[in-house]
Formats: sequence, structure tokens, C-alpha cells
Amino acid sequence: MIAGRPVPTRLAVMLFAAGLFPAILSIIGMSFFFLALALDAAILILCALDYAWAPAMHRLSIERRVEPILSSGIWNPVRLHLEATGKGDINGELRDGAPLGVDSEGHRQKFHLDRSAPRAELMYRIRPLTRGDLHFGDLHLRLIGALGLCARQQVIPLADRVKVYPDLSALSQDALALARSSEAPSARALRKPSEGREFESLREYREGDDFRTIDWKATARRARTMVRVHQPDRNQAVIILIDCGRHMAGKVKGRRKLDHAVDAALRLAKVSLDKGDLVGAMAFATQVHSFLPPRKGREHLRAIITALYRVEAALEESDYSRAIDLAFARHHKRSLVVILTDLLDADSSAALLKRVLSLRPRHLPLIVSLLDEDLQQAATGVPQTVHEAYVREAANRLDDEYKLTAARLRNAGALLLRAPARRLSAAAVNEYLRVKGAGLL
Repeated sequence: MIAGRPVPTRLAVMLFAAGLFPAILSIIGMSFFFLALALDAAILILCALDYAWAPAMHRLSIERRVEPILSSGIWNPVRLHLEATGKGDINGELRDGAPLGVDSEGHRQKFHLDRSAPRAELMYRIRPLTRGDLHFGDLHLRLIGALGLCARQQVIPLADRVKVYPDLSALSQDALALARSSEAPSARALRKPSEGREFESLREYREGDDFRTIDWKATARRARTMVRVHQPDRNQAVIILIDCGRHMAGKVKGRRKLDHAVDAALRLAKVSLDKGDLVGAMAFATQVHSFLPPRKGREHLRAIITALYRVEAALEESDYSRAIDLAFARHHKRSLVVILTDLLDADSSAALLKRVLSLRPRHLPLIVSLLDEDLQQAATGVPQTVHEAYVREAANRLDDEYKLTAARLRNAGALLLRAPARRLSAAAVNEYLRVKGAGLL
């Protein structure tokens, strides 16, 4: 390991700046000039000695500890473990090579090690805004001399790569909420007997029950009116199609539309699998980037997460026909087809409408799109300038095109869901539960 290059500290710079004062006074007499030279020489000698006395790099070992899989959109901890060997104190400062394009706090810190405390663990945090691979750079280290005038600086090779998945803690929260709702007695009491198609249990008739749910055989056996209670069917199929075309490359609330769509897709997949359904997932643009046929189980959820964490939006038109043809090439069971896309472009929406017509009536399409709150505000706000008036006109035109496309899709038999970014995942899950509960599949 090389010795490291010398770097003057702030104290040394201040002393050199103070030496400029007698240099300015040298216009009065040459004695001030020689005094400035003597001061600068003394400071240089002290800096050289301080650099020589600074702790050697081999006396310190540094290890970066970070999880191999991070979550996007939330703060993730990064720990730096330091350990000193030998005698003497070690004062220093480090700056870790945090990945580009992420929010970071505390990646530059000072530290002190001595014989009584030869180990330390520094922690900072990062918040990735997108999914994919993150690359940590090398660590820059400065070990400060005893006089505090000069530091020994060196780059420590700690380059590393980690994966960034969507926030998986949200998936666990959804699973917990689903379990609580299914176990709650009040939820069971409020469930209508007409919901779902699978038989669950028998109970005594209550005022307001549908007469069609009366089980006459059970009524005859028990000498009181009994009704059949149904639950949403299991083993149904949910196919999630994620549009990765140019319309999903824009940003809403600081994140790309595609990132919001992937978050919603994974939460929907988690809840669907917990309900016992088969779930398939596809990411597509002009070509199909990844496709997992409908399956069940926890391992399948891991496969979906792995397949989707690196998908990126491409600046190209999405081919809905290619995606839907591939999805149903070998799968013919009636399915809930969830398409996460953007409906602000009239031409692309017309292509989607054509394919939706081919899905009905065998399958049930659900079109999920983001509501851009900034665009909505621009369409409804009162313009103060000519520029704002033009912006409002453009926003209103886009909103009118969406309403026209939405009406055509509904007339074609598709379900339509539009929600702001912060509620997109929850809205998609709630719509899926409504479809299941109403027995629409």
C-alpha cells in the first residue's frame, strides 16, 4: 500500500493566509519580506513533519457493510467498520463513494481511534429513488497528523455493487393487513352471502338476505331457514402487464411512472398470491422484456421481484398486441388482465383499445394508470401569465383525450382505475379485492 499524498488542513491554510500580512507590509521595508519568507518556510517544515508523523495507512483497516439488496424510496443504512492496530491515536476523516443518483446523508464523517477504543462503526444512510443496480465507489480517507497541519490522503478500493428492489416492507404490510381483515369477526359478519362463488358455510337466514342463497335441503333438515355463504374463488388467474414504453419514462412526485407501476404490480402480486390465485407478470415495450406465466406460491413472488427489479422505460412505442399474444399463447383460463400503463396519448390508447376488445368477453381487463396531480392542477388552475394559459390549454387537451379514451374502454367492457402516485398501489389492490368479492371473474 502506498504512503498516500499530503493534503494541508484548514489550519495550515489559515496560517499561510496569515503569512500574507507581512508579505503585504514588505512594500514598507524588506524586513517584512524576509519575515514572510521565514513564516512560510516554518509552516512548510511543520507541515512536512506533520505528514511524516501522520499515522500510516497500514495501521487502519476499513470494511463497508451494506445489505446486498436495498429498497427503493426508503432510507437504507450503510455501515463502515474501522479497526486500528499499533500504538498511538488516529484522527481522520473519510468520504465514502456513495452511489450516484441517490439521496445520501452522512457519507462524510470524522473519526477518532485510540488504544482504549481501537474500533468504531460509522453509519450513514442512502435512499435510492429507482430500482436496478447501484454501484458504490472507492472510499477516500484522510489521516491527520498530530499537529493538525497536514493529512495523509489515500483512496481505499471498496467498489461494490448492490441490487435495489421496490420497497419490500410494503409487501409485508399488505400481507399483514390482509390476514387481519380475513380473521376479523366483523369482516365475516358484514360479508354478503352473494360475494364469491365458492361455498364457505351455512348460517341462519337474516332479514335482507337474497332468497336465491337459501339452501332448501339444509332448511328441511334443520327446520329453520338456512342460507349458503360464499367466499371469493381461489385458483383464479391474474396476469399483470407492465408498460415500459416511452410514456412511462416521465416522472411523477420525483419518481418515474414506471417505478410507481412496478411497486403497484408487486403489491398486487403479493395480495393475489396470498389469496390463492395464480399470478403472471410481464414487462414489455416494443419487445417483451420479461414474462413469467401464472403460477402460485412464495417462490413465484421472489421470481417476479427478481424479474422486475431491473426493468427500465425505453423511449419507444409499446406493442400491446405482441405482449397480449405472448401472455395468452399457452394460457387460456379466464383471467383478470391488469395493464399498468399511461393513457395520455391518443394513438397509443387507440392501439390498447383494439386489444382490449379482443380480450372481452373471455377475460376481464383492468386498465390502471397514474393520475398526474401536477397536470390536473395545471388544467384547473387560474392562469396568471400567457405561458400559464398555454399550459392550461395543453393540460385540458390531454385531460379531454383521457376522458374520451376512458369512455371507449368502459364501453368495451374494461374496468378502469386512475389514482395518484401515493395511492396507486392501494387502489390497485382494493380494485382486485372488489373484483374478487363481487365474483366478476
